[in-house]
Amino acid sequence: MKRINLKRIAAAVIAVSSVFAGVYGSTVPSAAEPDEYHDDWLHVNENAEIVDMYGNPVWLTGCNWFGYNVGSQVFDGVWSRNMHEMLTEIADHGFNLLRVPMSTQLLLQWKNNEPDPATPKINEWTNPELTVEGVVGGKVKYSFDVWNQAVEWCRELGIKIMIDIHSAETASSGHQVSLWYTDKYSTEDWYEALEWLTDYYKDDDTLIAIDLKNEPHGKADVPSQMAKWDDSEDPNNWKYAAECAAEKVLAINPNLLIMVEGIEVYPKEGYDWTAPAKDWTTNTEFYYGAWWGGNFRGAKENPIDLGEHQSQLVYSPHDYGPLVYEQSWFHEGFTQESIMEEYWYDNWFYLLEEKTAPLLMGEWGGFIDEQHDPDGANTKWLTCLRDLMIENRIHHTFWCFNENSGDTGGLVYDNFGTWDEDKYALVKPALWQDENGKFISLDHKFAIGANGISLSDYYSGEQPTLPSESIDTLIKGDVNNDKKVNIFDSVVLKRFVAGIETDIDKNNADFNSDGNIGISDLIQLNKFLIKY
Repeated sequence: MKRINLKRIAAAVIAVSSVFAGVYGSTVPSAAEPDEYHDDWLHVNENAEIVDMYGNPVWLTGCNWFGYNVGSQVFDGVWSRNMHEMLTEIADHGFNLLRVPMSTQLLLQWKNNEPDPATPKINEWTNPELTVEGVVGGKVKYSFDVWNQAVEWCRELGIKIMIDIHSAETASSGHQVSLWYTDKYSTEDWYEALEWLTDYYKDDDTLIAIDLKNEPHGKADVPSQMAKWDDSEDPNNWKYAAECAAEKVLAINPNLLIMVEGIEVYPKEGYDWTAPAKDWTTNTEFYYGAWWGGNFRGAKENPIDLGEHQSQLVYSPHDYGPLVYEQSWFHEGFTQESIMEEYWYDNWFYLLEEKTAPLLMGEWGGFIDEQHDPDGANTKWLTCLRDLMIENRIHHTFWCFNENSGDTGGLVYDNFGTWDEDKYALVKPALWQDENGKFISLDHKFAIGANGISLSDYYSGEQPTLPSESIDTLIKGDVNNDKKVNIFDSVVLKRFVAGIETDIDKNNADFNSDGNIGISDLIQLNKFLIKY
């Protein structure tokens, strides 16, 4: 992989991201000028790769930690252990992204500054930092203040955050509700929560992504509760809802990655969404089934359209093994190849192969011990999926850190006090590491934990020499006339186009030699810089 060392410079986000205009038809605007709080935003290039502001590919390899979605008002496990210590362990073990399930209800509570419905499940004796007085045994802080302390610690530890709207209502079983709205919290409430969250953190690139809704699902036996995917504007059309939500989010912060999950079922050829769930008299199946959130068959004919912000789209399937449910593709003798042919490819892998968009496996995980997995089938599936993600650089967040996930277990046990070293050993090869085994952060400044390096450290070294082309090509683009063509020329040209800068070499700035100096020259210059 080519490594480029480019310094953080003002306005580089707009300058570099204008490359995407040649692919998506528009520049990717910046919510603010780059500094250490605005230099880690990520985008998608024409090869369906997630890249940093300099065009360098990155690999999001994280885990899930739930609690905020179930009524704890904090991460589960903080009822016994110190939250900072657990976040530190997550960073030290190399997870560079934390997917945090929350609810629309919780976000609106925070937005409206409403009291916690119950005291956050925090052990005030082991978490003095989370008390109002800052002392052992003190009064527990308001949950939003506790959350913002977690954000600050994640930033210092090199962990980026993805918020997952896990359910409309706060409840341990909230994920079982198929849609993003209920009779208590509407689609408009969901929009409001997303907009508030985005606005609050628009100037903090610790939060780099939003998963709009966890596992939309439902079958035709209850049509009104079935998430579907088509070109309609029906209330339960997930594609339409996701596009509307993304538009509202990206209007506030156009640099956030937008994770869109799949649905559960999709009509088979010759049928539509009016078909019944099944003809039990003939056992005729009218729909293709999948894991909740794992069916993207509809995206082939009706892909998600984010308009000028298409460079922020990531599709995010979920996948589990036979211990969660004995699916048909887990027959005796299954292999990675057989699962690919029978399930993965048509449901989501085709999106990556066709370079439609990147994939982030938002949830995958499960038991590997003999007590739960005596025949080794679940461990075999975990290994198959892990290796597929490594081979294809599929981004992922492992489910989960928590030990209290009943059908999967977690990375820790013993009341969150001990790491499952066997499970971690299975996951570790799929974490982003350099050739020396150092974990790689998604932050240009902060290393990931004690055993990692920053993104700038990874992409260190001298800027590569430009190719030996004609002298005219090398002069074109030397906007500041320093006899070099580099990112500094892009910054100066961007300022000129914006009417801020006037002192440029206009002959060299006319990169495409059309007699005019404008946005097209900036786009061509940035394409040149990214290419080399």
